[in-house]
Amino acid sequence: MSRAQILSLHRPPYTERKTKIESEPLPKNLGHLLEKAAHTYADEAALHFFESGFPLLTYRELLAQVNRLANGLAAKGVEKGSHVGVMLPNVVQFPITWLALARIGAVMVPINISYTGRELKYVVDDSETQWLIIHDDCLAAWKEIGEQHRAMQGSENVFVVDSSDDAYTAWKSLQDGQSDVFEPDREAGLDDLMNIQYTSGTTGFPKGCMLTHRYWLISGKQNAFRDGLSYRRILASTPFFYMDPQWQLLMSMYRGACLYVAKRQSASRFMSWVRDYKINFALMPDVVLKQPPSTQDRDHELMRVNVYGLSKDNHLLLEERFDVCAREAFGMTEIGTGLFMPVEAVDMVGSGSCGIPVPFREARIADAEGNTVPDGEIGELLVRGPGIMKGYYNRHEATAASFHGDWFRTGDLFRRDEHGYFYIVGRIKEMIRRAGENISVHELESVLLAYPEVCEAAVVAVKDDIRGEEVKAYVVPQQGVRRDMMLDPLIDYCKSNLAAFKVPRYFEFRDVLPRTASGKVAKHMLVSDKQDPRTGSYDRVAGAWR
Repeated sequence: MSRAQILSLHRPPYTERKTKIESEPLPKNLGHLLEKAAHTYADEAALHFFESGFPLLTYRELLAQVNRLANGLAAKGVEKGSHVGVMLPNVVQFPITWLALARIGAVMVPINISYTGRELKYVVDDSETQWLIIHDDCLAAWKEIGEQHRAMQGSENVFVVDSSDDAYTAWKSLQDGQSDVFEPDREAGLDDLMNIQYTSGTTGFPKGCMLTHRYWLISGKQNAFRDGLSYRRILASTPFFYMDPQWQLLMSMYRGACLYVAKRQSASRFMSWVRDYKINFALMPDVVLKQPPSTQDRDHELMRVNVYGLSKDNHLLLEERFDVCAREAFGMTEIGTGLFMPVEAVDMVGSGSCGIPVPFREARIADAEGNTVPDGEIGELLVRGPGIMKGYYNRHEATAASFHGDWFRTGDLFRRDEHGYFYIVGRIKEMIRRAGENISVHELESVLLAYPEVCEAAVVAVKDDIRGEEVKAYVVPQQGVRRDMMLDPLIDYCKSNLAAFKVPRYFEFRDVLPRTASGKVAKHMLVSDKQDPRTGSYDRVAGAWR
């Protein structure tokens, strides 16, 4: 019997778990969750940045560090409602800063550490950031634009981690001489802002999602309890300035688990981390499946992994190869987690479904006017529930356009089957219209990614005078794969797995694909970096490179 089958046994039905999760009161705010965890799990391991050399922190030590920083920031003038930019890599100072801001009732603005001065200026101006906590490695970007920033003059509001520049205050000095006890002047409420979290901005400039304490407490609780599993060791390997490590930290606090944090994602080292630290839960990137098989693949203590957008065939392969319970989920910055597949739904593995609504969320499929469509029909996924984003910061029109009443419009095309399971079809703006036929970009990318020699793939529309639009595929081959030997077999594979009208006409090989801050493929960069996106492509119809 597989791990997934074993985990599916002897648990209350999901409806009972959901009712229990939703009926229990939330903590008053993130600070109260931390205090409760520190009281309940005082000497248990809380945080381990295992690649940084920073010592492991217990829950008692974490609370003390957070309180000292909160006192230091408050002494500098940071107060409830203050906007504080945080531009840090995966270092322990990031979660300590986030939780200290939560204690104060201030608002964190996470910033991608790869941003240039121009991009940094946009975020700090758009979010009306008043203070900046930044890593020394990122200071060059700030120095490009610091004098232009309208809310911060000089360097007194800039605090630097691992500072080598005496012109700025060292982050560590904020904790020096401060008390381990913190009492906020005005305590944050559930519906007070905690983050202004910028979306990836695949079209135009990024927008700041206003996320409250309620949003984060629900996100952590959903993931901690929805399957009824007791996690003790959780792995976070994506950037802390993005969403996942933040809710994983809260998930850990609810469970009294330890969050193990890597410097950055690595497909080649992922399973060794899992084994070395006896990880119970992680987000498993699909590229792990592309790694060479090992006799140790099944040697682990994983209870569950989350996967996102995994093809049907690869889902089955992943579970069989690693003997792991892999479950799909669907979420986005604006709503947190919206859908998930319960661990007991063993029969749904390889179905392509994202599952059912998580606790605190409702979902339905609607037409363009917001009317619910019958099961089996395709429409836009709408989600509602307590704690979804309050709106886009200073973007009232964009906020209004994103809702049908209190239902958030995800912009994703879905269908629901007669059993209540949801299936993603594609983005509303990512449907290719070729000679009267609608082609799902999501479907094509899933097929390409299932090809063993493909590491990454992205599909876009190319204008065509005869057919309106044609299909172009950008492909990143696996390391060591010869492109000239790969092309013909790849085209044959597409022809065998796709209707003729869906097979990409144009193919282009890349070493890497451009990414947004959230790690999504930045397709707007693929189609805008050339005057004619067909240039440099192989034209399958013409049988020649253009």
